[in-house]
Amino acid sequence: MSESRRPLDIGECDHTDLEPTVNEKEPIDVSAGDHPPPLFVVPSNPGQGQEHDLERRTTTATDGETYPDGGLEAWLVVLGAWLALVSSLGLMNTLATFQSYLTTHQLADYDEGTIGWIFSVYTFMVFFLGLYIGPLFDKHGPRWLILTGTIFVCASLVLFSISTELWHFILSLGIFCGTGCSLLFTPSFAAVGHWFQTRRGLAMGIASTGGSIGGIVFPLMLEALFARVGWAWAVRALALLCLVLCAAANLLIRARLPPARGASARPDFRIFGDWAFALTTAGIFLLEFALFIPVTYVSSYARAQGFSESFSFQILPILNAASAFGRALPGYWGDKIGPFNINLIMIVFSIVATLAIWLPAGSYTAGLVLFAVTFGFASGSNVSITPVCVGRLCRTQQYGRYYATCYTIVSFACLVGVPIGGNILTSNGGDYWGVIVFTGLVYLGALIALYLAKVCKVGWQPWVIF
Repeated sequence: MSESRRPLDIGECDHTDLEPTVNEKEPIDVSAGDHPPPLFVVPSNPGQGQEHDLERRTTTATDGETYPDGGLEAWLVVLGAWLALVSSLGLMNTLATFQSYLTTHQLADYDEGTIGWIFSVYTFMVFFLGLYIGPLFDKHGPRWLILTGTIFVCASLVLFSISTELWHFILSLGIFCGTGCSLLFTPSFAAVGHWFQTRRGLAMGIASTGGSIGGIVFPLMLEALFARVGWAWAVRALALLCLVLCAAANLLIRARLPPARGASARPDFRIFGDWAFALTTAGIFLLEFALFIPVTYVSSYARAQGFSESFSFQILPILNAASAFGRALPGYWGDKIGPFNINLIMIVFSIVATLAIWLPAGSYTAGLVLFAVTFGFASGSNVSITPVCVGRLCRTQQYGRYYATCYTIVSFACLVGVPIGGNILTSNGGDYWGVIVFTGLVYLGALIALYLAKVCKVGWQPWVIF
């Protein structure tokens, strides 16, 4: 993709070489000449590597690199990544538990929007710092990054356990823990890409379920410990668990490929001249903006509707359990119908879950559980599929630059989404209908932006695989 290419209007997007040659009702794979990037991809050849055994079957990518695509060493790296993601993404999926407890205890005098800054700073740090941690991984490998991340996460949780003021919580969880989780999150995903090519979608899907498992175990663990030993020791116990998980991850995760030559991972805002990329970035921005509002407020919502404290903690693990399937399965389906297509389908399910289930029926036990399951499954693809969509817009050698540019913008959605949701809640006197409608509308905006991005590449052809 040329950087000097002038911006395109939707009507003049370059898709003439992608016209279907058979019946439009039959899916057409238009990506045969556009190889996905080495990270965050699903298998590009359905005929290769579909067996789910552990044997080693070396494959050679188009860039000349060979990949084991299996074997004990490779799957141990996946296990290590899974353990690291239990700690990093697991904490991200536990934010609603922290938010629900703090609003009724240490920070009861603050409104929802103000408290939301703790968690928005955290998510911002996780995504934004990845832009700089990625090149460090390329140069130095994962060992020191994960070790540093382990120290940051465990120390920050200890500080979090003794925090009493708002700025204490922002500093300990938002800045320190966010930095540590980014140091775990980025190398874990990158290392898996060093070992898998044709089965990378399967490997990445398995590794990414670690965040969902952490989002099940951590809230249930905290719920049990809050009543028995109190806030401080419950959070310290969580820090100890993260220490054990990360220590094992540090022993298992290894890089294999030499540093890339000449590839830049720095943001390059000139590529926003490509309308497909600009619209994809806008769509992902809106996805992340909407995602963390339900994830952060679902437990507080349950309590506000009169559900028991126990149930308000349990609804988050239900959502995260569904998210585990929503992270793994769309990677497989995306190989069949294309990452943009599966992402659009999952966004439709997110809109239905928000506006057709949560809004009218969330005050009932069955309705709230149905919302948690549906939304958890639908939103799981936000982590596993959106980077693949970015990769479909560029060559492999350009992926670092495209990904960095996109997520430089997207990270700011994580920064402002939760506080804006909290301010809407406060302005409605604690009534959640405004937050729910706002979330659904933001998802609708993401759907429109990503569909128009697809149009820029393949035209107005809904059956095209892309």
